[in-house]
Order: sequence, then structure tokens, then C-alpha cells
Amino acid sequence: MTGWGATVLALAGFALGGVVCAGERTALGYATLMSGDYPRPVDFPAYAPAADAQVAKQQFNGVLTLRFRGTLPHHTLLVDPAYVGPQDLELALTWPADFSYRFVQDGDALVPLRRGAIPGRHGWWEVILEPGRVWNEPGDHGLARAAIPFTLEEKNANCMHNGVLMFLFGADGTVSHTAMQIASETCRYLHVDLWAMLDTRYQRAGPAGRADAAAAASAVAAYRAERAARLPHRSLAQLASEHPEVDVGALAIGAPGASTLHGLVVGGIHYTSDCETRAGSYPYCDELDLPSYSLAKSVFAATALMRLQALHADAGAQLVSAHVPQCRGPAWQRVTFLDALDMATGNFDSAAYEADEDAAGTAGLFMPLDHASKIRYSCTVYPHRATPGTQWVYHSSDTYILGTALAHYLRHQAQYRQADLFRDLIVAQLYAPLHLSPTARVTRRTYDAVAQPFTGWGLSLKPNDVARLGMFYAVDHGAIDGQPLLDATLMEQALQRDANARGLPVAGFATLRYQHGFWARNLKAVLGCAHDTWVPFMSGFGGISVVLFPNGVVYYNFADDGQLASFDWAAPAREVRKLGDYCQ
Repeated sequence: MTGWGATVLALAGFALGGVVCAGERTALGYATLMSGDYPRPVDFPAYAPAADAQVAKQQFNGVLTLRFRGTLPHHTLLVDPAYVGPQDLELALTWPADFSYRFVQDGDALVPLRRGAIPGRHGWWEVILEPGRVWNEPGDHGLARAAIPFTLEEKNANCMHNGVLMFLFGADGTVSHTAMQIASETCRYLHVDLWAMLDTRYQRAGPAGRADAAAAASAVAAYRAERAARLPHRSLAQLASEHPEVDVGALAIGAPGASTLHGLVVGGIHYTSDCETRAGSYPYCDELDLPSYSLAKSVFAATALMRLQALHADAGAQLVSAHVPQCRGPAWQRVTFLDALDMATGNFDSAAYEADEDAAGTAGLFMPLDHASKIRYSCTVYPHRATPGTQWVYHSSDTYILGTALAHYLRHQAQYRQADLFRDLIVAQLYAPLHLSPTARVTRRTYDAVAQPFTGWGLSLKPNDVARLGMFYAVDHGAIDGQPLLDATLMEQALQRDANARGLPVAGFATLRYQHGFWARNLKAVLGCAHDTWVPFMSGFGGISVVLFPNGVVYYNFADDGQLASFDWAAPAREVRKLGDYCQ
């Protein structure tokens, strides 16, 4: 069968177990993919090579186009009406009609030419594509089998729903239907299982022109470089064997159903949990996409200001009003870049913990697609109530303002007249030398000519990216290959290495501080230390933590239920202490 195939849909429960044994497959076999019959979701190991898989004899090089008409089969498990209305949900249960992307094969890897979030015409979803696998199985009648990890990310937001695509193809252009399944997410307000057989077209690449060949070669080179630069990776079970004093079970926090992934970096080795889903272990955990949410306030906003401060000593003291025309009112006259980074602009409605951030009115920041609306809201919504630099009040709008101001300031430096804040400062000078994935080198932006990076949220990270960023701060102190790239004073203060600069108190929490885009927690009582023991960490919406322990260990957890248990890393802190005492 070539070209488009038929689609058969049904709603049912999971069919688990026995899916990748040697011999004839019991799930997603040749007959299923060719006929398009996919009545129920399967266990995710069905999307991995079978036990009798062989090296692929075919070569995929061309455009894969996938179509689906109507509502996707689904189990809807959680919908928060504060975020997802009935029309939104109806839209979220459809497949992007413009899914048509180029892939090139490199050995057994199937590499998308475009990485990171890809804007499209769908009203709810955008697509992130990751490198997949190609192989042969005896039961596939000479066709090759391909699997592609992918993510549907909410448009203009940071929710990620992770899945896998699988199809058969031949050297002559033959192609089966494509099985698609999603059974996990990092998204507090929408949990849904999706599966379907998608109509599939494979348009093989013809004789490559110079530009096309260069793009394919660049994608392959980026993939190879990313793989080569990854930290040594082991399972948490191996950590238990190597460090029997550590209870690896205590590293899993919060409800199991809310967790996407957790891990540790110890001595430069990256240990991770399995990527469990509602349909078993995700088979391409290394390629899993994770949302930054407010981790971006640390790894983008804070890091950008610290980099600029290292290059230009006056950067942090710049006035917001001098660089953001919409913030030229009386409330902003004395607010500096550093005040905005510290969430201490003095402009707020309520000083109660995240009361302003959780108010319905913040839709004025998060919902508009254009920069003009976002910056107008951010500059005008809150009245002036305190002296800048004295009162912490959490506002993503402050970080959006800061990103706008930093972009303007950067472009007024002689060597950066046409520069983009993210591409030319963060990626070129930091993320590329850190060998972060091509996925991490794309940020969410406004959907207009301004293309303003969100700055305080909207990055897509893979597990190795999280580990490398954690090491950049916790181990390398903002240096790459021994060369400091961030302002030392701001870095030391943010990471709690200056006992005289702990940061501003977090309303309602005596053991929390916030400083220069990073949080800090006093673990004195948790660990029974003799003195205050402040540990810096990064935090994101729903249950995301990246903890930078003073003994050089990095711990992270990605969850999405928003419950305190998913944020409380006290138990991991006790285990990490066994790897090197960091009590003060």
C-alpha cells in the first residue's frame, strides 16, 4: 500500500503485555499497521524494537505527512475548566492538519530536520519532533519499521503531551498507516490519552539540491554532536548498587501518577528513573521532552542578565523605564533590571504568596498571542505599593518585562545591533557551548513580527539538558571549560554562596528566599544541621524542581499535580547528604 491509508477508530481500554516478543508481534504488527485497525491503546513497549529486531536494510529520506479527520480516540482523565473550556477540549482532541515534516536517516536513527516547538495552524497544538529509530523485523514482509518520539505542546503555553509514532516503509515509497499514541504529559490542567491510526504519505526526497543537502547534513551533525556530548547515563538501580547508602526509593516524591521523570547527577554521571506512563515505560526516555515552565526564569532570564552584567557592569542597574516604553509611568521610574529579576518591582496588588500570579487576571499575560498585549498588561496591571527592591511578590509579568528590557539593552550594544536575546546571547554563548540539544535551543515567542521570547517560561528541555544546566550552576559556577561567563557576584548570591546576601523572604514561608531568579530553602531543621543551610533551587509550575546541592549533586523532579508533595524534596535532600555532607 502506498500513499494514504484508511483509518479505523474505536474507544476501549489498554491491551497490555506480550507485545515485542520474538516472532509475530501481538501489538502493532504488520497486519495492524497496513489495515489501520487500532481499536485500543497498547503498552508502550510495542513502540520499541522487538526482541528479534535487525539492522534496517532500507533508508528513509523524505517528507512524512500525517492526516486525521475528526475527533481522536481518547480517554480524558483530567480537565481543569479554569484553563480548558469545552471548545478548547474539543480542539485538543484533533490532530494538526499541517503535520508534514522532513526526516533523514543516519544509521538506525531517524532525524527530523526541524527541532524544538514548531508553530503551526492548529488552534491548540504545536509539534516537537525528536530523533527516532529505524529497524527491520522478520514479520514485516521486508518493510522497515520506524518509531518517532514526539510531543504535542499547547500553543502559546508550555504543557507537553508525550507520545510515539510508528509506521512501516519500503525503499520504493510503500508506507503503512502510522500508529500514534500519547499516554503521559507534564500538564497540570489537562490529562488525556490519545491514540489513532493516521493516514500517511511518504514523499521520498529526489536529487538533493545544495540547500536541501546542507539542511539534512546539518540536522545529522547536530544529532551526532548531541549524542556524543551527553553525560554518562545510568539508571537509579545502578546508583543503588554503586551507592548502597542511598535509598533511591526516597528520591521519588509526590504521587506516582503525577510524575514524569526524576533523576540525579553525581560526579558527572546522570542517573534517571524510568519514564513511566499510563501505558507502561516510555521507550525513548532519553528523547523525552520536558517543559521548563518557570525554570526559564533561572536558566533564561537570570542567566541572560548575569551574562550581560559580566559583559557590561551597568546592566543590572539599568532602569526598566529607559528600555520599555510601556513601563514609563510613575510606578516604574526607579525599578531596575535587577529589581525585576528579583520580583521586587514594588508594583503589586497583594503581597500574599502568589496571590497575584494565581489571579484570573493573569490571563492578560498568558493568553494574548502578540507582544503589544502582553507588555501592556505587564506594565499597567499592578499599582505601586513599595520601594523597589524591598518586597518580593511573584509575577511572571515582571520577568516578561525584564526579557523585553534585556532585548532592547542588548540591541543597543555596538556589536549586537541586530541581535536576538535568546539566539545570540543565550544559545550562541551558553547553550551551544554547553552542548544542549537542538530542542533546548528554541524558545516560545509571541506570534507577531516582534517574536519576543517569553523569557520566564516556554523552553523545551530533554533530560540531559536539565542535567547539564544543573551542573553548569552547581558544579561549574557559571563557567564553561574553566572560563567564567556569568557575573560572579550575582552568581554567588543566587546560589547562596554569600552569607550576607540570602535574598528576599518569600511571603508565608520562613525557610524560603528568592534572589536573582533562583529560589533557596533553609534545610537546617530538615537535616538537623547546627546552622542555617541554604540550598538553591529552580522551580516550575505544577511540580517541577531542579535542586543545586552545595556538595555538587543535582536533583530534579518533573511532576504536574501541583500538590505540595510533588514540590517537597526534603527526602531526596537527606539522601543526597549521604553523598557528601553539606550541613553548615
